[in-house]
Amino acid sequence: MSIQNLISEDIKKAMLAREVDKLAALRSVKSAILLEASKDGSSEISDDIALKIIIKLVKQRKDSAQIYKEQNRPDLESDELKQLKYLEFYLPEQLSNDEIETIVNKIIVDNNASSMKDMGRVMGLASKVLSGKADGKLIAQIVKEKLS
Repeated sequence: MSIQNLISEDIKKAMLAREVDKLAALRSVKSAILLEASKDGSSEISDDIALKIIIKLVKQRKDSAQIYKEQNRPDLESDELKQLKYLEFYLPEQLSNDEIETIVNKIIVDNNASSMKDMGRVMGLASKVLSGKADGKLIAQIVKEKLS
């Protein structure tokens, strides 16, 4: 079953179970997916694109929760974190720091990267390999540590 169909089925289940936070999170994903699908006139999108949309929405939720925390708005922060929990279900399992470091080290060795001048090239390759499996900020932090 595609991610798009899974989201639709989970929306129906959330409606029946009256899960307000889950329903809000899933509707935001469905809306973003439909918007993306309408760009090329089709009704279906690939799972890769759907995954990228979910990753983007997860990042937005994390950033919003952080902002609400800084502004001392625990009610809004709580809403974002609840929705975040439901969205993370659709992401692949996240890699540990050690696993990310191992992959980054291999990319650095394979491409003879040795200085910060190579960071862009290494980040591009690492982001492609680790897409959906690790946070971009964490990848950048590890690459920066290894190249400096």
